[in-house]
Amino acid sequence: MYDFAIIGGGIVGLSTGMALGKRYPNAGIVVLEKESKWAYHQTGNNSGVIHSGIYYKPGSFKAKFCRDGCRSIVEFCQEYDIAHEICGKVIVATEEKELPRLENLYKRGLENGLKVTKISASEVKEIEPHVNCVAGIRVYTTGIADYKEVARKYAELIELQGGELRLNTKVEKIIGKGDTQVIETNNGIYETRCTINCAGLHSDRIAKLSQVDPQAKIVPFRGEYYELVPEKRYLVKTLIYPVPNPDFPFLGVHFTKMIDGSVHAGPNAVLSLKREGYKKTDFDLRDFAEVMTYPGFWKLAAKHADEGIQEIIRSFSKAAFVRSLQKLIPEVQAADLVPTHAGVRAQALMNDGKLVDDFLIVKGNNSVHVCNAPSPAATSSIEIGKAIVEQLPQPQHLQSAISV
Repeated sequence: MYDFAIIGGGIVGLSTGMALGKRYPNAGIVVLEKESKWAYHQTGNNSGVIHSGIYYKPGSFKAKFCRDGCRSIVEFCQEYDIAHEICGKVIVATEEKELPRLENLYKRGLENGLKVTKISASEVKEIEPHVNCVAGIRVYTTGIADYKEVARKYAELIELQGGELRLNTKVEKIIGKGDTQVIETNNGIYETRCTINCAGLHSDRIAKLSQVDPQAKIVPFRGEYYELVPEKRYLVKTLIYPVPNPDFPFLGVHFTKMIDGSVHAGPNAVLSLKREGYKKTDFDLRDFAEVMTYPGFWKLAAKHADEGIQEIIRSFSKAAFVRSLQKLIPEVQAADLVPTHAGVRAQALMNDGKLVDDFLIVKGNNSVHVCNAPSPAATSSIEIGKAIVEQLPQPQHLQSAISV
């Protein structure tokens, strides 16, 4: 019998396991992951950015967790000597009509308590000499990190705290049994007093196995990237973002300096025909059918038809992708870019066609379900883990052993 069983070995699940071990050092904790390694999906394929929190609605979980997480993830990387760098970023308006949106973003940054400054086009060029813009914002606390290594360290700490880790263990069924739950997997049966669902791309399905309706469905969006060839990396010094369209839920193609020195350009955002579909040709009938028969998807598609079409064009046309990048750095040419990995974002979508724009944590009977944790979840992982633990009822038999 376990006190806590965590489903999902991405950065959020592992952070939760680590936080539980700190809070309840005598608890029986197990992490179940269906893949053969930790951080295999969203964590292992993200951009590696330590986000500041400038984009998120003041007072939201995303704003709070990201602002606090920006500090705690840096402290964690420093403590365990994990590669990271606080390089800052610039968000730039490339046209005069974008200036009001840039101003609104600057005000939001201030509301969220961030160190941000408005800078002129010439000041942007002092930071990023090759950028074309009319004005910008400098965000000082943005950085980059090796999140795969962060996740591996979380896993290592769980074991050091006495927790158990189970790779190659896919959850197939969850049965309520009084005050406990029985989790049936392809690799044994686990009985637990509390189930914590951090299954990312499959979080809605795991919730339903626990008889919990998250009131939203996971819709997978693939983000495709190009990489600057090594001899062109000099074009980007830090991170360069456009002013996002507030009516579209994605940030637009941008340039990201990676922790290994490479520079990635992207992503676009296209519907994936498979929840774990990292290639254009990946297809899963169940995943596809669920999206196509979900009313919320068609409402979303109708609202963002023009933007969606442009994203699809960029997916299949390198020339169109390059033109988007040239709005930021005119010198970039098609020959300067080579395809690199793609990532898949697990985005929760409600039946009315609205995207869940904050982290979504749903309570069930002896269970907690993280049903929406896209970016900035990696940045916020330590804070999300702590918040989940705070929401759990304190097990009576463990209270005397609580770690302060």
